[in-house]
Amino acid sequence: MLHNYLKIAFRQLARNRAYSFINIGGLAAGMAVAMLIGLWVYDELSFNTYHDNYDRIAQVRTREFGEHGVGINSSLQYPLMTELKAHYSAYFKHIVSVSWDVDMVLSAGQTRISRPGLFMDPGGPEMLTLGMVYGTRAGLSDPHSVLLSRSTALALFGDADPVNRVMRLNNKLDVTVTGVYEDLPENTQFSRVKFVAPFALWELDNPWIRERAMTDWRNHFMKVYVELRPDVDLARVSADIKNAEMKNLADFPEVAKNRPEVFLLPMRDWHLRNFKRGEPDTAPMQMVWLISIIGAFVLLLACINFMNLSTARSEKRAKEVGIRKSIGSVKAQLVSQFFSESFLVVGFAFVLAVWFTSLALPWFNQIAAKQMVIPWANAWFWAISLAFIMVTGILAGGYPALYLSSFQPVKVLKGTFRAGRFASLPRKVLVVVQFTVSVTLVIGTIVVFRQIQFAKNRPAGYTREGLLMIEMKSADFYGKHEILKNELRRSGAVTDIAESMGKVTEVWSGNDGFEWRGKNPAANKSFGTLMVTSEYGRTVGWQFVQGRDFSENLSSDSSGMVINEAAARYMGLRKPVGEPVSWKFQDRPVMHYRILGVIRDVVMESPYEPTLPTIFMIKAHGGPNWMHIRINPKMSIGEALPRIEAVFKRLVPLAPFEYKFADQDYALKFAAEERVGKLAYFFAVLAIGISCLGLFGLSSFVAEQRTREIGVRKVLGASVASVWRLLSNEFILLVTIAFGIATPLAYYLLNTWLQKYTYRIEPSWWVFAATGVGAMAITLGTVSFQSIRAALVSPVVSLRTE
Repeated sequence: MLHNYLKIAFRQLARNRAYSFINIGGLAAGMAVAMLIGLWVYDELSFNTYHDNYDRIAQVRTREFGEHGVGINSSLQYPLMTELKAHYSAYFKHIVSVSWDVDMVLSAGQTRISRPGLFMDPGGPEMLTLGMVYGTRAGLSDPHSVLLSRSTALALFGDADPVNRVMRLNNKLDVTVTGVYEDLPENTQFSRVKFVAPFALWELDNPWIRERAMTDWRNHFMKVYVELRPDVDLARVSADIKNAEMKNLADFPEVAKNRPEVFLLPMRDWHLRNFKRGEPDTAPMQMVWLISIIGAFVLLLACINFMNLSTARSEKRAKEVGIRKSIGSVKAQLVSQFFSESFLVVGFAFVLAVWFTSLALPWFNQIAAKQMVIPWANAWFWAISLAFIMVTGILAGGYPALYLSSFQPVKVLKGTFRAGRFASLPRKVLVVVQFTVSVTLVIGTIVVFRQIQFAKNRPAGYTREGLLMIEMKSADFYGKHEILKNELRRSGAVTDIAESMGKVTEVWSGNDGFEWRGKNPAANKSFGTLMVTSEYGRTVGWQFVQGRDFSENLSSDSSGMVINEAAARYMGLRKPVGEPVSWKFQDRPVMHYRILGVIRDVVMESPYEPTLPTIFMIKAHGGPNWMHIRINPKMSIGEALPRIEAVFKRLVPLAPFEYKFADQDYALKFAAEERVGKLAYFFAVLAIGISCLGLFGLSSFVAEQRTREIGVRKVLGASVASVWRLLSNEFILLVTIAFGIATPLAYYLLNTWLQKYTYRIEPSWWVFAATGVGAMAITLGTVSFQSIRAALVSPVVSLRTE
C-alpha cells in the first residue's frame, strides 16, 4: 500500500513540474535556514560545555554599590583570593588565580611568534580539563614551565614532541615546555588561549605584585576561578562568601564605602547571562530566542507555501477524491495518500536542504563568527533530522490532507462541488502571515543598519585613518623610543610616534582619588586614566576645545594633565584650564597636577554609550605597552609599511613586526551589531524570496483557474489592463493588510531593541513607508507576470479550456 501511495505521489510531482519546483525549492530553502539556525543556537547554548566540570566551575566576582548605581567587578584583588583559600577552601576543589589575557612573543631557536595566553595556578589545567597531547595537566607545578596548545607547539617545534624543550616568553623569561594540549574549540571562553604559564611566573615578572598588591584591597588586577566540590550548592557558597571582602576593609575606608559583596557567577552564565551596568544582561539570550523565532518563521513561510498550493489545487483533484471514495476508499486511506505526498516532498526538500546548508555554512560561519560544521557522524543529528522531517511533513501536509479527504463524492462526481465562498480564506490568511513576517524583517534590517551607521558617523575625537598601533610585547622595545622616533621619521614613512599605557581604541585603566576645587564631596566617579608620552596628542590627532597640548620642551608639563569634555562636565569646571587637581594613588604620596587643556571626547569604548570621563597624563611610572605611529599622509600604506617594518627589524630584531590599524580596530566595536544586521538581511531576503515563490505559484493557479472567465471578458471587450487589475487586486489587498499589521509590530520590537543604546536613532516614518512601497512593488512584479500572461492568451484558446 505504501509503495502505491509513493508511486502516485511521485507521478503527481512529475506531472506538475512547476508546482513541484516551487514546493520542493521553497521547503528546501526554509529547512536550510532552520538547519543553519539550529546549528547556531546549539553552538550558543553549548558554549563552554567542552569543559567536563562545566556545571561546577564559576568565576568569583564582586558587586559594589557606588555613586552611580551597582557595579560588577570581574577583576579582583590578591588578598581576596588569599581570603578564599584561607577560610573557604572546604567548598572548593580548586581556587585558581588567573591573569588577564596577555599577548606574548614566544621564541624557540630562531622561530618567533606572537600568541595570546594566560598565567594561572597549577590547578587550572585540571579544572578546565585540557585535552593533553603530550605531558600531563600537572605540568605547571614548576614556576618556569609552560603548556602549549597543539597549534602553537607545531609552529615553534614542528611535529616533534616538545616536552622538556626550553623556550622564551617575551625574550626575557626562560621556560620549559611540560605539556601540549589540544586547541580549545571556538565556543569556549578560553578559545584564544594558546599557552598557559604558572601564575607564580607572572608574579616573578611583575615585582609590584609581591611588593604592594598582595595586601592591597584597592588593586584589582587578576581573575579568580573556582571549581566547587560535587556535593556543594553554588547558591549557598555565594551566600557564605558574600562578606569575604567587606570584613577585611577596616584599613581601607575608601573601598568599604561601596559595600562590596562577593558572589559566584557559574560558567553556564558567562556567555549568555553576563552582567551589564550591575544587572544581569539578558540581551544575549534574547538574541538566541529572536534568531530561533526568525528561523521558525522562515520555515513556517515555506510550509505555508506548501499548504497554500496544495489547497489551491484541491479542485484539480476533487474528481480523484470522489472516484476513490466511490469505490470504497475511506478517509484514513486518503489522508495517508496525501500525507505520503507531503512526506515525499519533505524528503526531497530535506536532501536539497542539506546540500544548501553545506554550501552556505562557510559563508554563514564568517557572518556569525563561528566555526560550525554539520555533525555527520552524530547519531543525535540524524535522530533530530528524522524528527524534523516528520514534524515538517505533518505541519506542511496536515491541513491539505484533512481538507482534500473531506470532499463529498456525490457532489464531486455530479459536478456540483464548489469550494465555497470561504474556501480560499485560509490561503489568504497564510499569505498575510507570510508578508507580515517578511515586511517586519525588512524594516528590522533597515533600522539595524541605520543604527550601526549612526554610531559609525559619531565623531571619534581623533584621526583614525593612517594611525598604526603596535603592542610592545617584548622587552626589546624598551629604552628605544627616541632612536625609533628618529629612524622612523628619517624613513619618510612616519610623521609622529608616541607611546602610551594602552591603545587609543580602549580604556584599560580606571582610577579614583582625584580632588579639584569645588568638588562635590559625594562625587566618587572613577576616571579613565591613560599615561602617555608628550607626542601622543599630536600623533593621534586630538582636537582641543580649550587650552593646549603637552609640550616636549616644557619639563613642567610632567605635572600637567589633559582632560576630555566628559571629565570637564563631570568636574563642573566652566574654565578648567589652569585649575589644580590632586591625585592620591594607592599608598603613594599625593601628586599635584594642573589642567593644560580640554579635548573633544575621544570615543575609546562603546560608540553607542556616553564617553567615559578620561584624564591623560605624562608617563611618570611603569613601562608603556603600546606605540602609536602616524603614517605620512603623502605616502601610500603599501609603500610606508615596508619602510616601517625595516626599521623595526633592525632596531627591535627579537620581536615580530605585528601591528593594528586604529580604524580597523575601531570597526571591531560594531562587529556584534553588524553580525545581527547581516543575519537579519540574510533572513529578510530569504523570507521575501520564499513569500514571492508562493505568491508566484498562487497567482499562476488563480490565472489557470479563471482561464474561461478571462476569455469571456476579453470577448466582451476587456483590455489587458483590466484583466491585470482583476487578477492583481486581491494580492495587493492582502499585502496591504500585512503591511498594516507589520508596521506597529516592527515599531514596537525595534524601539525596544534600540532602548539598550544611549546613543541611538529613532525609527523614521520613511523606513516603514519605503518598505511598504517596496513590498507592493515586489508583489505587483511577481503577480503581474502571470496576470499579463493570462490576459494575452487568445480568447479562443481560453474558451476551449475545460
